[in-house]
Amino acid sequence: MIRSVSDTTDGRVPAAEAHGGSGGGPEPAGHGGGTDGGAGTGSGDAGGTAASSPAAGHSAGSPTGSPNPGDPAAGTPAGTAPGWGPDLGPPTTLVLLRHGETPLTPQKRFSGSGGGDPDLSPTGLRQAGAVADALADRGTVGAIVTSPLLRCRRTAGVVANRLGLPVRVEEGMRETDFGAWEGLTFAEVRERHPADLDAWLASSRVRPTGGGESFETVARRVAAARDAVIARYPRRTVLVVTHVTPIKSLVRLALGAPPESLFRMELSAASLSEVAHHADGNATLRLLNDTAHLRRADG
Repeated sequence: MIRSVSDTTDGRVPAAEAHGGSGGGPEPAGHGGGTDGGAGTGSGDAGGTAASSPAAGHSAGSPTGSPNPGDPAAGTPAGTAPGWGPDLGPPTTLVLLRHGETPLTPQKRFSGSGGGDPDLSPTGLRQAGAVADALADRGTVGAIVTSPLLRCRRTAGVVANRLGLPVRVEEGMRETDFGAWEGLTFAEVRERHPADLDAWLASSRVRPTGGGESFETVARRVAAARDAVIARYPRRTVLVVTHVTPIKSLVRLALGAPPESLFRMELSAASLSEVAHHADGNATLRLLNDTAHLRRADG
């Protein structure tokens, strides 16, 4: 059963995601804005199977140090010295699953939370089944939360049925609201709103045409949702089914990376990433854009 939980931030603030593969908005080829997904250099919710990339690992102790104390969304304690601290026990691990492909994904159209709410395509359903099998084999997921958008709820439902777990809806994990760009390709936005697009690409504080969400707004919303999930499921492994922009934002905040890093990540449909959150407030990126389960299913 899918349960709904109220958003953790002011509901009046808009948000954003596009059907691409690596970004927060339609993901322009080579740029990474992120159609059908978020911001990045991949194909957004629209495709792109990049190789999986294991990232900074985790040893007996928790890594210390505040990567970006100036970022109000980061939630990482400032003033800690770089290095390895004492063993703080198991972290809360967020397994970040981008939803499966929708009919808009191959078209690389902006598909956020401010327009239509497409369902998974037949390909997306197959992808959801493949990732469900992979997670069942892994056997570590103890809870599932999802964005309220249909493509995520459908993906989460397939996984939940396979794992025998309930699903909790987390409003703060929805995709960005792309305003007047919803349903458009990157080229169409470039043709119709060139000045607005240039401003949006240059600053995380700029909203899309028509009053959508800025990436800065999305980062704050997603950080609040992340904190709520960590508080609800301490020291557990939680599957978070969401979109390109939220996943990239969670990775960026974990690394203390600047906002422009959103355009330097690729996230394929139904890919897995993983961030461990430690008891001292620090985080480590363990996995990014893993699609091995999709290749096995295709093979």
